[in-house]
This record gives sequence, C-alpha cells and structure tokens, in this order.
Amino acid sequence: MSKVAIIGSGITGVTTAYALLERGHSVVVLDRQRYAAMETSFANGGQLSASNAEVWNSWGTILKGMRWMLRRDAPLLLNPRPSIHKYSWLAEFVGQIGSYRANTVATTRLAIEARKHLFSIAEKEGIDFDLERRGILHIYRDKAGFEAAARVNELLLEGGLDRRAVTPEEMREIEPTIHGSFHGGFFTPSDSTGDIHKFTRGLADVCMRRGARFVFDADVTGIAHGPDGIGISWNGPDGAPSDEALRVDAVVVCAGVASRRFAAMLGDRVNVYPVKGYSITVHLDDEGSRAAAPAVSLLDDHAKVVTSRLGRDRFRVAGTAEFNGENRDIRADRIKPLVRWTQELFPDVSTVRAVPWTGLRPMTPSLMPRVGTGSRPGVFYNTGHGHLGWTLSAATAQMVADAVHGEAISNHVKRAA
Repeated sequence: MSKVAIIGSGITGVTTAYALLERGHSVVVLDRQRYAAMETSFANGGQLSASNAEVWNSWGTILKGMRWMLRRDAPLLLNPRPSIHKYSWLAEFVGQIGSYRANTVATTRLAIEARKHLFSIAEKEGIDFDLERRGILHIYRDKAGFEAAARVNELLLEGGLDRRAVTPEEMREIEPTIHGSFHGGFFTPSDSTGDIHKFTRGLADVCMRRGARFVFDADVTGIAHGPDGIGISWNGPDGAPSDEALRVDAVVVCAGVASRRFAAMLGDRVNVYPVKGYSITVHLDDEGSRAAAPAVSLLDDHAKVVTSRLGRDRFRVAGTAEFNGENRDIRADRIKPLVRWTQELFPDVSTVRAVPWTGLRPMTPSLMPRVGTGSRPGVFYNTGHGHLGWTLSAATAQMVADAVHGEAISNHVKRAA
C-alpha cells in the first residue's frame, strides 16, 4: 500500500491516520507542536452534537454580527479592520445562504454517521475520554428564540436526528441543577460529550503502537509535488531545516487554519478562515461544586454557550465566535461572559479555578468541511470543519481514507498492467 503523510495531529489528522492504518497504509504524521492535539483540539466545548449541525449561513447571522460589532463581549464579534481574506470569505459566506437548508440537513446526517465511528473506535481501542452519553439540552429564554429553534428542528429531523421539544418542567427533570427562567427547550438524547484532547492523544498512542510515525516539533515549510512522489520539508524546534528528505506517495492536509497555506503550495484554494472560540475549564474542587454542576450537556443559543461535564471534577464552558484573523490572544473581556454565565445559571459552582483557553476553528464559507482530492494526484484534504471538528471528524476521516485507498489501488492496477 501507499506511504501517506498527514500534516496536522489534531482530531482530524489522528482519526485520518487511524483510518489509513486500518486500510493497510504506511503513515507519517507531522505537527509543529510537541504533542498531538495541542491547538484547536485541546480544550473545545466537548460536545459531540448532531443537534448543533445548523450551518450559520443566514441573514439573521449577518444582522446579529452587525448589531454586535461594537460590543466587546458579544457572542459573535467581527473586527472591522480591513482584510482581503476576511472580507472575501464573508462575501462567499453570504453567497452560501441559498444552500443553508441543504447543508444543514447534510451536516446532520454526517454527524450521526460520525458518532457511530467514534464510539466504535473508542470501544475497540479502549480509549477513556470522559464520555457522557446523557444527551444535549438546548435552552431558550423567550418565545421568539424557541420558535426559531423549532424551525431549525424540522431540518434536523429531516436529517434523521431524534430530537424533541421539552417544557421548562421537563428541562428541570433532565437537568435539575439549572437556575433561571426559560420558555422551553429541545432535547437530543442521542448526543454526547467527551474530552477531545484525551481522545486524540489516546488515539495517537494507538496509531503509534500500530506502526504510524509521528514527527513532532516539525514546522512544515515546503511540499513539492513531482513525478516520483511528494517531497516534504520542515524546520525543527530550533528553527533549522531538517536533514531528513521525506518522500511519500500521498499527502493529506489536516492542518486546521494552516491548511489554506499548505493548499496554496499544492496549487489548490482551500478557503478556511480562523474563527476564534474561547472556553473555561471550571475545576470542581469541592463537593458542593461537584453536586451543583450539570451532568447533562447544555447549549444556550442566545448566549452561544455550550457546556460539558468532563468526569467528576471538571466542567467545560465554551462559546463565542470572533473574526479577528490568526490571533490567539486570550482576552479577559471574552472570558468574562463565560464565567458570568456559569455563575448565573449554576450559582453554587465555585469559579475560583476557571482556566481560560482559546482556539481557532478552521471554517469554510459554507461551513461544510473540505474533504477529498486536490487538483494533483496524491493530494487530499480533510479540513475546514469549523465548530464541528470533534463532531464530524470520525466520519470525514473514513471518507478521505477511502479516497486515498481508492487512488492507491488504481495506481497499483495501472503499474501491474
């Protein structure tokens, strides 16, 4: 079989490595970090959420972004500073509004398929990642928000999701710890949560045991496509070029927001934009906080906040979308709303040890991941999953691995003939 290089060891890169190993390929994974899952796959919201499959391409999203532009703590924040990439991306985003319905239904179906693969991998390989299969509860404070969600729910049901409306009384039966006044909610019992970092690191260890080679501290600087294969060069941790000449039959770009740059090296256009998200990990250090923190995952659509209970002692709260280029600064004014939200809905949870984090979601204008072949032989992509990388990756890894495998078989047949 082929020798395949994967650029990126986040959730998409590692699930792709595993899928290729299952098909008998030789795999080399390169990453600029020292360990797997140290960037966007480090501390996300934790939700494996088919119920969050709605794409963002709507005039409502545009209007909210314009209205919130001057609010530093807004759930959706757009830095108005001119940028060709940002504004061309936004123009394409608007152009995808007509595909909103079809893309939402397609994403729902993909998410349902992905969780089957992920659960199967975790069970087969014995990976512990604080999985909670308690469902996800979407909460709405007013009638307008609930009715808008009901319209979205029709698309999710069309995609095959088991999701139902619940009353405020039923919401408190599902999650008794929640405080506040609500109009209603929607509950998806088949959704789940887990620690993306623990899963990705665990699966990377499995891949290594099965023969995959991981090259860390490798900042890829060049990808050269030639008649005798694909050459990859990189700088080591000291910034000096590596002495190794890596040549492979195929390359899969799974590099998050850096995928755009690598695609350009290969003659392709992969238009991903870095959409920053924030999280806090609330450490539940006392018994009172552990009892007061929710066990069921929540999504507050108005505040754009999601939650996950990660084992007994951690509570993850994440959200917001910030269009501000490749900026990884952790801003206090963006973290504060997450802390305040936690204190308002779960007042008995101590936030004295709430650890902040930020990551850059690689998002395409359509919010659909870029999966499949490039313009040249041996070039493949599995990137651009946006806010659903954790949710979709196990399925898109299968898709791209099938494409790589199919090309390898075709090439073998041609050589044999």
